[in-house]
Amino acid sequence: MRTVRESVLDVLRARGITTVFGNPGSTELPMLKQFPDDFRYVLGLQEAVVVGMADGFSLASGTTALANLHTGPGTGNAMGAILNARANRTPMVVTAGQQHRAMLTMEALLTNPQAALLPQPAVKWAYEPPRPADVAPALARAVQLAETPPHGPVFLSLPMDDFDAELTGEEDRAARAAAARRITHAAGPDPAAVAALADRITRARSAVLVVGDDVDASGAWDAVLALAERTALPVWAAPISARVSFPRNHPQFRGELAAAIGPLGRQLEGHDLVVVLGAQVFRYYPYVPGAHLPEGTELVLLTRDAEEAAKAPVGDAIVADLALAARALADRLPAAGAAAPAAPREQVLPAEAGDGVLTPLAALQAVAQGAPENTLWVNESPSNVPQFHAATRIATPGSYLFSAGGGLGFGAAAAVGAQLGAPDRPVVCVIGDGSIHYAVQALWTAAAYRVPVTFVVLSNARYAILQWFAQLEHAQGAPGLDIPGIDVTAVATGYGVRAHRAQGAGELTKLVRDSAAQQDGPVLIDVPVTTEFPSL
Repeated sequence: MRTVRESVLDVLRARGITTVFGNPGSTELPMLKQFPDDFRYVLGLQEAVVVGMADGFSLASGTTALANLHTGPGTGNAMGAILNARANRTPMVVTAGQQHRAMLTMEALLTNPQAALLPQPAVKWAYEPPRPADVAPALARAVQLAETPPHGPVFLSLPMDDFDAELTGEEDRAARAAAARRITHAAGPDPAAVAALADRITRARSAVLVVGDDVDASGAWDAVLALAERTALPVWAAPISARVSFPRNHPQFRGELAAAIGPLGRQLEGHDLVVVLGAQVFRYYPYVPGAHLPEGTELVLLTRDAEEAAKAPVGDAIVADLALAARALADRLPAAGAAAPAAPREQVLPAEAGDGVLTPLAALQAVAQGAPENTLWVNESPSNVPQFHAATRIATPGSYLFSAGGGLGFGAAAAVGAQLGAPDRPVVCVIGDGSIHYAVQALWTAAAYRVPVTFVVLSNARYAILQWFAQLEHAQGAPGLDIPGIDVTAVATGYGVRAHRAQGAGELTKLVRDSAAQQDGPVLIDVPVTTEFPSL
């Protein structure tokens, strides 16, 4: 008779999930027992790093990831990363061990007494199977739910004694049937709604497109680009973009919208119709009051996410597959003439501060010059996002990852996972010296598994983004915003990562170029930079 463990492995194989990110505890060992040769286990030294690596792996590979955590405490350690995965719309199955069923009622040590409640509301679904025979079907259901738009993490609590339980022939057949199921998600738009939107665009005096993360995530890049070029409309990126969903060097591209209500509304002045594709309306922070839209301006959202459609503060919405909707809309619109030329972009030359320390823009331009054309960028330097995009001008799909959740700890871990998920592409992680310490243990995994990530640490010895927020929120004098005395190269060396400190733009470019060209493990480059605050 076959065991639950064998049935679980069959489900994972059937779904193409053969990489397990984990930090094992005693309650997880029965699941990992006799670990098969066709699976890969990637160890993280802390559970938030485990989930962050799984997040990056899923986003880079376009597949569902599996993270295995240690019962309640491990789930608690990972909660910030699970929240990020939910905001990133990452298809992920999170499993956690549970105490032996015979000791659950007495709540013995390591019992997770309300296992399905602990990770909510960060997950789409949380469940503890009532019988050992239900483990494999529950896992199959979890994968299906994670892959149902909008994608997101799901959670299973798995009692440790279930895995050696034997299945009857009927139970085994039920598990195999559940594993073999396939669900296709491609909801076409209502033709009448598309026709009405096409008419509104045609009648508009000055329409504009706004593209969001799901254009890239859903594979709608080409369809949206074709729509933009057919209409010749100007294109903005939605605020706080976690993906690049339109070529940033395209003549129709106007930049990224401000992330505050009043400033964003003012940026859209002069437009009477705003068509948003694959974005929340909108991802605001900080609070700066004002009108969501200029007086008389209308908005229509195209999204796969019915919840985003419902919570938008303004405008109408069409819930449908983005690529299908964009193609259907383009088919109903006449080809426009040449797009109005964008205002010429100011050419900013690299510059160094008076003491020889690079400005963030100069550093990022040097990094971009050294990075290969097919680089997959991971960014967690929140105070330098505008300079990053000015330097890199990303123009290909699937080339940029940033956390949509607002919490730090994504970048270093996600970069390791992204390199494992896209091994044929160089991965360059641009990260702040504050951000890296939220998931610094990822450096050990990168070194232990010889993952050739290039970590570029922009060091200004402070939480610069918080100092900016302190100015905006009139909270000057708040403590804890400076982090002096950290030698990130020494920390990296301690984890087994080769580390350098770049002394100028030329050296930085060479270090990035050399690192991206090798496959012999991670490299960390520390770059002292000045502090520059974003503007609204």
